[in-house]
Formats: sequence, C-alpha cells, structure tokens
Amino acid sequence: MRSRIVMSMLAGATLLASTLLGVSPAQAADTKTQTVDTKASSADIKAQSADVPAEFGTDWHDPLTAAPPIARPAGKSCQVALAEAQFRDFTPYQGTYAPPKACGDHWSKVVLRLDGTVKGRQYDRLGYLHVGGVEILRTSTPEPSPDGIAWSVEKDVTRYSATFRSAQNVEMLIGNVVDDTYTGVIDVKATLTFYEGRPAAAQTPDRVLTLGTDSTVTTPRNSERIVAEVYATGSGGGCEEFWYLAVPDSAPYSCQADKGPYREVQIKVDGQLAGIAAPFPNVWTGGWSDPFLWYVIPGPRAFDVKPIEYDLTPFAGLLNDGRPHHVDVSVVGVPEGQSGWSAPVNVLVWQDAHRAHVTGKLTLDRAGELANSSTYTPGSEERVDTNAGHRLTVAGYVDTSHGRVVTTVDRKLTNTSVHRWIDGENMDGLDATWTDDESVTVDGRGPARTTATHRTYTMNGATTIGTDDRLRTVLTLGDRAAVVDTRDGRRTGWSRLDDTYSGDATYTLNVPRDQRHAVGTSSERYRLYGSGGCYDRSLATAQGVLTEDRSGC
Repeated sequence: MRSRIVMSMLAGATLLASTLLGVSPAQAADTKTQTVDTKASSADIKAQSADVPAEFGTDWHDPLTAAPPIARPAGKSCQVALAEAQFRDFTPYQGTYAPPKACGDHWSKVVLRLDGTVKGRQYDRLGYLHVGGVEILRTSTPEPSPDGIAWSVEKDVTRYSATFRSAQNVEMLIGNVVDDTYTGVIDVKATLTFYEGRPAAAQTPDRVLTLGTDSTVTTPRNSERIVAEVYATGSGGGCEEFWYLAVPDSAPYSCQADKGPYREVQIKVDGQLAGIAAPFPNVWTGGWSDPFLWYVIPGPRAFDVKPIEYDLTPFAGLLNDGRPHHVDVSVVGVPEGQSGWSAPVNVLVWQDAHRAHVTGKLTLDRAGELANSSTYTPGSEERVDTNAGHRLTVAGYVDTSHGRVVTTVDRKLTNTSVHRWIDGENMDGLDATWTDDESVTVDGRGPARTTATHRTYTMNGATTIGTDDRLRTVLTLGDRAAVVDTRDGRRTGWSRLDDTYSGDATYTLNVPRDQRHAVGTSSERYRLYGSGGCYDRSLATAQGVLTEDRSGC
C-alpha cells in the first residue's frame, strides 16, 4: 500500500518527471529509525523571542546557509554579466559570454554569483549553468513565500579559467511550470567576477573538456594529469529522487529497486572501470514531504551541488594517443530502464609544457567484489537492513619532461542503513551512513605526496502522520570530510569539515495553505578548521524567523 506520505510526494515529483533536469519537487518520505511521539509535536515549541510568531505566516526570512563566503583577493577586479532570465517553463536561456577586457587573461580567482527571486507558490526546481558546454554550476531553488523571497549562491569557479579565456555560448535552465496553481516565476541573474593575478598552477587546469554526443573525449597528447568531475544528482521525479529509501523487491514498500538502496557512481574509460564514488544524498527544499523544514536553511549542498571528482591520471598513457576514448558514467543500483539520474562530465587536463607527447601506461586496475546486502524483516514494523560497499585501486605512470610520475588511486566505499516503516507508511524512518575514503599518491620529482580524504554522509530522521492529519518530520543531515596531506609520510597539511543540519516541522495535510498551522525549527552549524585556519558559524530558525546567527572559532 502506498503511503499518504509518498503519494503526496509523487503527486508533485511525477508532474514533470519526463524532463530530468527541470524538476525536483523531492518531497521524499525519508524518515527515522523509531516511531516519533506525535504528542511531542514541534507545535509545542515555545517562541524563542517576542518576534517569533506562533506559526508560519505568509512570509519568512530569505534563505541562507552557514557555509563560509568566498574569500576575495585584493586588487583589481572585473565583473561580467553571464545570464539574466525569468524561468516559466523548460525553455533554456541562451546567451553569449565574452572575456573581461580590463583584467588580462589570467586571474587569481574567478567567482560566480547567482542572485534569484521568486514569489507565490512553486516547487523546488533543479537547474544548471553551462559556459562553452562546461557545467560550472548545478543548483536547486528554494520554495517561495506568498510575499516573495530572494537568495544568492556564490561559487569559486577559478578551475574553469581556461574556458573563460575565449568567447563562449552560455546556456542556463531552471525548468519550471507556471499556471493558476504554481505561480512562482524564477527570476535569476548570474555574474562572473575576475580578480587579476596568477592562480596556483596545481589548482587550475590548462584545458577543460566536455564529452561529445557519443560520450567520447580526446585529450591533448601531452596531458600529465587528468581529473573528471561528475555532477551526479538523483532527480526528475519518481523514486530515484529519494533513492536512499528504496527497498528490495520482496518488501511491501512504495519504492522498490531490485536489491535495495545502494547507489554507486562509476566512471569507465573504454569500458574499463576507472573510478567509483558514493553519491551525496541530496535533499532538496521540498524534501521529506515537509517544505517547512527548508524555508530558511536548505540542506547541505542544496544550492551548490558539488561534483564528484575522479583522478584519471593512471589512464593518461592510454588517453594520450590522440584518439577519442569513451568515458561512461553509470549509477549502480538503479532498476533497469528507470530514469532519474543526471551525470554530466567535465574533464580537467593539466599539460606538460615542455613535451609534445607524454607517454605512459596503466599498471594496475583492481576492483574488489561489490558487496550489496539488503535484508527485509517483516513485522508490525517492517524493516530493511542494508550493508554494502566496494573498493577499487588503479595505478599508472606518465613519462614527463621532469621524469616518470606514478599515480596510485585507492577508493573504498561503504553504506549501512536501517529503514523502518509501518503498514501504510504513515510512519517511515531511516538511519543511514555513507563513507567514501580516497587516497591519491603521486610519486615522482621529489618525495611521494599523498592526499587522503575520508568523507562521511549521514541521514537520520522520521516522518509520521497523526490521527489528526498532522504530518511531522524530524531530521538530521551530516556532511563531513577529513583531509590529510603527507610528503614521504610526514603530515604537511590537514582540514576537517563538519556541516550538520537539524530540523523539526509539523503541519496539517489536505487543507488550504492558510489552514496548515505550520510550525518548525531548523538549525545548521558549519565548521571548517585545520592547518589553514578556522571557520565556525551557527544558524537557527523558528517559524521562519532567524533566531540565531553566530560566528567564531
């Protein structure tokens, strides 16, 4: 039996499911590991200040996140308008870009800024921005208030400088529907600001390539480092929008997916496995059937979807033959024939300026057996336990003008989750953890250098519907990463990221908007510290009012 929670979500999510990138009403029925006592509803939360209303009104604070602002260099800067559009349907904005004339053709930093406004009623929508075919931003939108909201997104896009040095076509799309019910027109403006100077060579590739229509790429013959980035998102309506809740076919749940919820984003070069990664469990601003969770503070990465990075340098010897090579991205676990994932690819290339042809060889490509177990346990409270994981090690060398360089990439993924629900799915709970451990070692031209990254993503929450038709969602999301750089085994740098969101919101179903009597609190703490310094900011809201904005280490 499909739950009222999931049916409510799919009613919106399937509205435009045929167009993958343009829609993301993601009102998912993701949930916690135990039944929530609806008597302890967030309606009982007391106002934290005299300015906090008893329930949500027709307006609330503009969306914001606790993430750090982009650091701006001193010195001369130039701003270029990139796109300006109102999105009412699925017609992309088409424009042109020309490099700034007054800031040279090399920049210490390039910052993208997106400013948006929307008013009325509208779902959350997914969008992209392409320059010269290169995807420089993937984003989603907040859901508006009747009175209207404004928001902005900033992103360091210095790595795409090679694309920005010449005139390019620009394409942007935030697929939308505007009618008598969904009245919100999404009005956006995108700009690039260039800061004169020289960037760090190691951070800025010489070329940024895209795949052809046949999924092939031809790299320069003197490529000495190659990195693919994949903007992988489960979206577009249907169950893959909330893939982490899928259950095996044997379980009586509204979203089934063969073996269960395990998803893995794989990249292959000419059919050979070249990289694996855990997708980030994005929750858009209508997610978990409760938009009141997200009206002010979105979930981690919702406005700035980060790409998965794969170091393909071990394959450089193969790719540098001057011929086109197939680069394919797929998502393990998606039922055959089911849509719902988008995974555009950029290929970043660093070239050897002193050699026309860099030769090399792939010396190791060893994949462990993919473990994927989802066990269904029936009962008054249905349950699926998932344990899954995979490991891949690839290595190869390139013979450069400064000697032979050996690159070894080792990546290990794990996923554990407990999914509980009751008949009708009016209680639906999830407690899940994903880890993605990656080690990249570069040996050549001096001491061996290793960057080890330990990523952890967590999701723990519950959605319940009481006998009074009050839907309550309690949810915590975590985005964490620990990075350690070493040279010959000695630590040379480190950092720790901890971005944690928590929310608790309740409203009445099946009534007009002004009768929902919605209440809710949300908070986010973003901490980033290490050898490069410290950043710590906390936000909190109640009924759409910002009650805390605190910074300090």
